[in-house]
Amino acid sequence: MARKNSSLIQMCRFLFVKILFLPYGMMSTVLTVNGKTANYILDTEPGFQESLKCAVQNHTREEELLWYRETKRVDLKAENKINSSSVCVSSISEDDNGVTFTCKLQGDQSVSISVVLNVTFPPLLSGDNLQIAEEGSDVQLVCNVKSNPQAQMMWYKNDSILNLEKNHHQIQQTSESFRLSITKVKKSDNGTYSCFATSSINNETKEFHLIVEGLMPQNNKE
Repeated sequence: MARKNSSLIQMCRFLFVKILFLPYGMMSTVLTVNGKTANYILDTEPGFQESLKCAVQNHTREEELLWYRETKRVDLKAENKINSSSVCVSSISEDDNGVTFTCKLQGDQSVSISVVLNVTFPPLLSGDNLQIAEEGSDVQLVCNVKSNPQAQMMWYKNDSILNLEKNHHQIQQTSESFRLSITKVKKSDNGTYSCFATSSINNETKEFHLIVEGLMPQNNKE
């Protein structure tokens, strides 16, 4: 029994020494941002300011850190690079939605951690207010949309839900626009069209005025 215990003690000492002198690259150096050890999504809103602090864990020497906004490197002061580094994202706007900030080890840039901004905001609608079209021509009313979360869209005409006529009206929606196409407009298409957006944050409306003019008479040849 004593011999068996002695063998176990020697094996434990051997393993301890092996672990103690593992090469630097095998020490599993990791990065954290705001205490999180994996990539994550940061929920925020327009006008907010967010601070992102990156720190090195399990390091055996001083490590220089790099920050990137998408693919562009962020300028850091010398005292804000070693072992921990912070960046401040101020005056957050709708355009910052989906932007990725990444912290990397300068010595081994495969070691990194990323934060994606999820900027929530109500629908923002824009487009040309007035269109004047000749009777029989084709018209498009384009309602530009920005919203997070994505809004549910609807077209109204003169304060009532637009009655879509086959082969006359067509609706197309993308993540950035809500388009109403009218084929061969008629005088009855005159009116005020409203692009109505519904989201969990707020509802918004944008008006478009369509004026259909009669065909210009052609001059008779003498």
